[in-house]
Amino acid sequence: MIKKVKTDEDINNCFVAMSELRTNLKREGFLKLVRHMEAEGYQMACIEQDNNVVAVAGYRIFTNLFMGKNLYVDDLVTTDKERSRGYGEQLIKWLRTEARSKGCRFFHLDSGTRRDRAHKFYFENGFNIASYHFSEELKD
Repeated sequence: MIKKVKTDEDINNCFVAMSELRTNLKREGFLKLVRHMEAEGYQMACIEQDNNVVAVAGYRIFTNLFMGKNLYVDDLVTTDKERSRGYGEQLIKWLRTEARSKGCRFFHLDSGTRRDRAHKFYFENGFNIASYHFSEELKD
């Protein structure tokens, strides 16, 4: 069953799964960072099995000129040990329903160019490549 992440304990329980995707994360500071992101609209939902988070999604609902109201997935990960058991698909379906229930016109995400397994998964779940995403790391 998918649950919205609300409490400090819930957030901390998502760290192990999230850190498999975001390897730069450190446990110390994770809670504070997520709480800061929540103030900017970030939300999380997860799936637990045997009191362990096996899959987690971080997302935002916002409005822009291009898409109108939309749900953007910042983070989507199933732990390596639990992959191919349907948890990612469950989260995608839940996020799609969440987007519709909030009146979103679009549901979208970015995926790193070298993540071939993830791309296959997204295509299988109804996504298509809609644009290129360009970025630049700003250095002092």
